[in-house]
Amino acid sequence: MSHASMPGVSSPQIGRDTTRAARLNATALPAKDPAVCPTDDEAQVPRKPPKNKRSLDYVWRSGVAGGLAGCAAKTVVAPLDRVKILFQSHNPHFIKYTGSWLGVSEAMKAIYQQDGPTGLFRGHSATLLRIFPYAAIKFLAYEQIRAIVIPNKEHETPFRRLISGSLAGVTSVFFTYPLEVIRVRLAFETKKDSRSSLRSICKQIYGEQQKPRTVAGPVGEPLPVVPARHGLTNFYRGFSPTLLGMLPYAGMSFLTHDTAGDLLRYPKIAKWTTLPQPENAPAGKAAPLRSWAELFAGGVAGLVSQTASYPLEVIRRRMQVGGAVGDGHRMRIGETAGIIMRERGLRGFFVGLTIGYAKVVPLVAASFYTYERLKTWFGI
Repeated sequence: MSHASMPGVSSPQIGRDTTRAARLNATALPAKDPAVCPTDDEAQVPRKPPKNKRSLDYVWRSGVAGGLAGCAAKTVVAPLDRVKILFQSHNPHFIKYTGSWLGVSEAMKAIYQQDGPTGLFRGHSATLLRIFPYAAIKFLAYEQIRAIVIPNKEHETPFRRLISGSLAGVTSVFFTYPLEVIRVRLAFETKKDSRSSLRSICKQIYGEQQKPRTVAGPVGEPLPVVPARHGLTNFYRGFSPTLLGMLPYAGMSFLTHDTAGDLLRYPKIAKWTTLPQPENAPAGKAAPLRSWAELFAGGVAGLVSQTASYPLEVIRRRMQVGGAVGDGHRMRIGETAGIIMRERGLRGFFVGLTIGYAKVVPLVAASFYTYERLKTWFGI
């Protein structure tokens, strides 16, 4: 029986009862349906806003992370680095060891017997003095240049990644190259009776007199002479091939690492290759890779970049030690390449490449691994 057919109940009273019941029901029911699963309310979890890469806070954090990453990586491979420099620079005491892995171990054994364990790290203090600002500037410059060249995901292409890495490498080497020359000269020394200090090496490089050279002039006129250069310019021996070599090395290194990281974060394999996103991670930051995956990405980056830039690296080493061997005149890229070609042919441009692989793969892997972990620790 309906309320309308009940005797003694008016229609207005029925309307008021219906309204009251509706209000009670509205109060009893929740404002929205409960979440089907916990992730439905994920948007309510406060997330750290994206970091402003141009802020002072981001700059110093990324710079310190990059510098420490470079120092850690260089320390891991310091013994191999010294042997490679001796091979590349055609040191007369170590020519007999070149060409095989057995020669590498024999060279390390000879250094150990002559100088002890510290001999394997000769020049390493200069390496650390150089590598901290070098790596700090390189990683910092990459983050800043990348933010300009790749402002968002739509602009992220392999070419833009390559350009960002190349410019970052050129920027870092421009400011730190003199320290690289000092390091190479310290590592090149094999004298038993005395050891040059950092100060004496700097004075020696600064004071080296380079012979003047003549250039072709008009027929019938005396040949003009290019005056000898000395002083601060000596600290930039081999700078031109360094810049040329840095373009493929740094560019391919960052490009390969970032591309490998994207592949390792592919959704179908991400559960095996990535870690949970830290609570302090900025919004939009990719999930961190597991240790083995990060080391793998860095190792592949080192392998590719080393192959692309090695011939120019050999030329650069020979130019850097030009004041310590030969007649002391400043050698140009073409002249140095010609000497290497006459000595050993095309193989001469790949002397020490096996050491290069053994050194660069763990070097780059450790560098990127340390940098990415420090970025996570710093919350950037």
